[in-house]
Amino acid sequence: MPQIFHPSTNTFSKVSIFGAVFFIAALLWIFGVIERSSYVTQASVVREQPVPFSHRHHVSQLGIDCRYCHASVEESNFAGIPSTKTCMTCHSQIHSTTAMLELVRESYRAERSIEWIRVNDLPDFVYFNHSIHIKKGIGCVTCHGPVGEMALTWRENSLNMEWCLSCHRAPERFVRPREEVFSTNWESENQSALGAKLVQEYKIEKLTNCSICHR
Repeated sequence: MPQIFHPSTNTFSKVSIFGAVFFIAALLWIFGVIERSSYVTQASVVREQPVPFSHRHHVSQLGIDCRYCHASVEESNFAGIPSTKTCMTCHSQIHSTTAMLELVRESYRAERSIEWIRVNDLPDFVYFNHSIHIKKGIGCVTCHGPVGEMALTWRENSLNMEWCLSCHRAPERFVRPREEVFSTNWESENQSALGAKLVQEYKIEKLTNCSICHR
């Protein structure tokens, strides 16, 4: 029986198969890069707010503790957004006529909350509890980045599952003394030794089961 296909067809077929494999691998790599990019994660993207609140001014310059505004962070899953009454505790006396803060004063007069834009916003299918992370010695800056240096606030990290798991799999790399949780400039001289000690002391488990976050 005469040969139907030219012998070069075998080579072409092999090249096509290998080419398809590399093409698919390249597509997956490109997809991974895009998925981790700030375009998707919104990491490092400054969020415009109704009022340009500066953490740098309030935290680093004035020394206001995180808990003054985020009052429920130690006892609740939600850190809490300060009410306008909290803002007016100071701004009824300080910068009380500044045009930039007129929306704050109007909110206070009308007893209507300011619609702040969430910066670190997790999907609805993810459960996160601030209080347990604080009790276990995870600092604010570990997740939120150098908040004390942010004139306008941005999301520091991707908040992807692989980012969360990097801490859950190796908490000793991130844990700090509980009294330093709210410090924005604390650094350990020997994190590996301190972290291993605190993991034992605080009874921190390496929780990676799906049900921990997806309930």
